[in-house]
Amino acid sequence: MYSQIDSNKRRTSLLIGLFLILIIGLGWVFSRVYDSPVILVVAVLFSIIQALVSYYYSDTIAIASSGAKEAPREGAFLELHRIVENLAITAGIPKPKVYVISDSSPNAFATGRDPEHAAIGVTTGLMERLNRTQLEGVIAHEMSHIGNYDIRVMTVVVVLVGTVTLLADIFLRSMWFRSDDRSNREGGNILLLVGLVLAILSPIFAALIQFAVSRKREYLADASGALLTRYPRGLAEALEVISQDRRPLSTANHATAHLFISNPFKGANVTALFSTHPPIEDRIKRLREMA
Repeated sequence: MYSQIDSNKRRTSLLIGLFLILIIGLGWVFSRVYDSPVILVVAVLFSIIQALVSYYYSDTIAIASSGAKEAPREGAFLELHRIVENLAITAGIPKPKVYVISDSSPNAFATGRDPEHAAIGVTTGLMERLNRTQLEGVIAHEMSHIGNYDIRVMTVVVVLVGTVTLLADIFLRSMWFRSDDRSNREGGNILLLVGLVLAILSPIFAALIQFAVSRKREYLADASGALLTRYPRGLAEALEVISQDRRPLSTANHATAHLFISNPFKGANVTALFSTHPPIEDRIKRLREMA
């Protein structure tokens, strides 16, 4: 399990490094084409503002968009609170706020910029379909997302994707106003062609890196969650139950899809390459190998 965790951390760092190389490369090419660093400066300023908003309000946005309501510590939700509290103590982090989504599709999510400002949400369908051991596995997975600062990592990744897309969009739009005389100087046509190819392909590469980072964080949370409960089979069985239910989450949206333990668009035809979640069969196999 420790080997799995270390491997996913290294790969995530590598993918974020590729993001930075892509942004720097775009900025350098575009500044050479236009003989001005203004494009890069504007993109960086925009990304900083976007990052600040995402950093401080990501939990509020995710909770509101999912239709989650804070669960009272009584009645049907008392057991859920106890599980969250026990696992938070085991993980050595403050107890996150607990939310419930009234939806028959079994799923769960975690959000927040750090363990002190975190929340865990589960659907009513998840509580109805899982036994206590399986529910503990799911909560431990989400608790690991909080403890590993995965939400912060994904906020950074989303901002980087936005920066790449913004740079590419500015370049493509500004091509219409480019002077023909400048493009004919000092191999300008070749540089312009390189910039055009980068502008078209970079957002695609950025999205693929984002999906790859998301998938690595899911593997990491699976391994960390199994470490918390010392019972990988519980999470494996929970994922099997979740995968057998084909009903998509009614409040699912692409902005928050990566937060959930399983792809909320269950009925959608999404290829593995463009999915924010790794194949659930592969996750189950890895967890059973840890047992």
